[in-house]
Amino acid sequence: MLKKDLILRNPLRLLGKEKEDIIKPGNFGAVLARHGVGKTAMVIQIALNSLLQQKNVLHISLNEPVGKVHLWYQEMFERLAQQYQVAQIDQLWDAIVAHRFIMTFRAEGFSAPRLEERLTDLTAQHIFLPNMLIIDGLSFDDETHKELAALKTLAREQSLPIWFTVTTHRHEEPAEDGLPVQLSPVQDLFDTAIALDPVNDTVHIKAIKGAPEEHAEPALVLDPATMLIQSNS
Repeated sequence: MLKKDLILRNPLRLLGKEKEDIIKPGNFGAVLARHGVGKTAMVIQIALNSLLQQKNVLHISLNEPVGKVHLWYQEMFERLAQQYQVAQIDQLWDAIVAHRFIMTFRAEGFSAPRLEERLTDLTAQHIFLPNMLIIDGLSFDDETHKELAALKTLAREQSLPIWFTVTTHRHEEPAEDGLPVQLSPVQDLFDTAIALDPVNDTVHIKAIKGAPEEHAEPALVLDPATMLIQSNS
């Protein structure tokens, strides 16, 4: 199976984006879930979809070392390849991994200016020119809005879509607007938000902001055994 076939089979198209990325350059997307439900698995599959289209993905981890993030990518790709019975998996992996760069920060030392400095180092030396960013592990608290606003300016200036993982908590009630309390105060900065909701033996994937009305109901799930995105039909 060719890369094109994997792209066409990607269930993310059920979120209403058949031929393009879910979020546009300069926009923010969020994947929200409780700890351990599958946020990182979800954003890695979003990243893999871009990598298969030969788009460069910069994955920024604020909690885990480079080696562990690399292993997650490799495991998710192998599961995806196995599900769709992809031949010559090693060759395909080598082709797409060249489009990915992993960067780590200490959570307390991360900021928009520091990220911009590191990005400049990468691009000025022609080491890596990203087409999409993933920021995994940013704390969404009362101090977040100012930092996110600065990151939004950076995203727009460099025409980069950015995906964030956002940790929610079981005991918290939604905000008055119905959104999780972590997202509600900063929702003006986000164009798309996807919630992962454990229901019985599966995890429903539901677009809570930014999806067309016909895609508002959960059409996708995460298989808890493989953490792969699948159609709910």
